[in-house]
Amino acid sequence: QAALVEFGGGLVQPGGSLRLSCAASRSIFSAFAMHWYRQAPGKQRELVASVTSGGNTNYADSVKGRFTISKYNANNTLYLQMNNLKPEDTAVYYCNAHRSVPPIEYDYWGQGTQVTVSS
Repeated sequence: QAALVEFGGGLVQPGGSLRLSCAASRSIFSAFAMHWYRQAPGKQRELVASVTSGGNTNYADSVKGRFTISKYNANNTLYLQMNNLKPEDTAVYYCNAHRSVPPIEYDYWGQGTQVTVSS
């Protein structure tokens, strides 16, 4: 069973909204920092948004004010609400869970979901 499973990508017009979901196991969800990354064709994977196990959030400048990362503990699900989408948001979006327990780094990745913003 995959540690992280993503849902919710698709095709949307500029200015539209999408919500991505990432279902995790309870052990991961409660103890790991959770992140959304994206990778556009021909570009490196970039960090979009993060939430710590304590609930602190952080965003890339390119998505501040448009994207919201959140965690729902009752169903161990991470969300990324994306509003006012732009063509440059087109990418494969990945959910990531990370925890550092020196000397071991724990990393889990979702399968990726395509988001296409186009008219």
